[in-house]
Amino acid sequence: MTNKIQEANLAMVVSKTFSGLNVNALRYLLPLWIAPLTGVTFRCVFAAVAFWIIGYWAKPETASVKDKIYLFLLGAVGIYGYMFSYLMGLSKTTPVSAAIFTSMQPIWVFILSVFFFNEKATVMKIVGILVGLGGALLCISTQKSDDLASDAFSGNLFCLVSSVIYAVYLILSNRFLKRTGPYTLMRYTFSGAAVSSLIVMAFVGYEASLTTPPLHFWPIALLLFVLIFPTVISYLLIPTGLKYLSTTVVAIYGYLILVVASIVSFLVGQDRFSWEQLGAMLLICVGVYWVEIAENNGRERKRPHSPSIT
Repeated sequence: MTNKIQEANLAMVVSKTFSGLNVNALRYLLPLWIAPLTGVTFRCVFAAVAFWIIGYWAKPETASVKDKIYLFLLGAVGIYGYMFSYLMGLSKTTPVSAAIFTSMQPIWVFILSVFFFNEKATVMKIVGILVGLGGALLCISTQKSDDLASDAFSGNLFCLVSSVIYAVYLILSNRFLKRTGPYTLMRYTFSGAAVSSLIVMAFVGYEASLTTPPLHFWPIALLLFVLIFPTVISYLLIPTGLKYLSTTVVAIYGYLILVVASIVSFLVGQDRFSWEQLGAMLLICVGVYWVEIAENNGRERKRPHSPSIT
């Protein structure tokens, strides 16, 4: 069991690191080398094809036709809506701000669970929600548009909406995960997202200068990284972590996305340090800690934990 726990910890470190680097890679590509909606299509179609191929070699899973249709529709609205909002937001704001809103997903999961699944709301959890929302408000209200963020306000709002949509998707998909299995879940939800992305692209058009000659190495390399590692491998590593680690530990690993994205952003010049942004980051981290961790007391959650995929 010790080896399994070590493998689970390693899986979470690798998964969250990829997710953090994904923020920086996407920001490099958006919108100069690829339009946000075209980027969504690339990710959804590639993931759908990859998960169907991987699922063919995986352990057989059973699911009713009704569940498959439900998952397809959930992906068509949930995953596509999440990626649409996230890439639109990231194209307008900085990677650090986008990662800040991604880290809020556990807070939205809890709020939705209180309203729709009768989860108990304690004083500490309510305080955590308010602190986290205060951090989001601080980030939205203080960040100004500049050469690194063409429209910081709308970009941050898009990222905020994306984190809410993903929380809804997580709660709904979790209700089918145990009876359908992870590979069935990923195949049908990403198939739905792929269909939605292709329909939208048919109307808005294809726009990706990185595929127009002369081809450039770094844009192509970063696109391949985004498609293979954060989009596919990160999703495959998460079940290993969730199987052998407590949700408390998984929640702590979620902060790696914010840490990695922030460090890389400052090193490569994708963001500039600001006290307001640091304050927002700390407030949201504290809020998530109180909501997700402080009252666990070593017990497993009945509600789903957000894997914080970007």
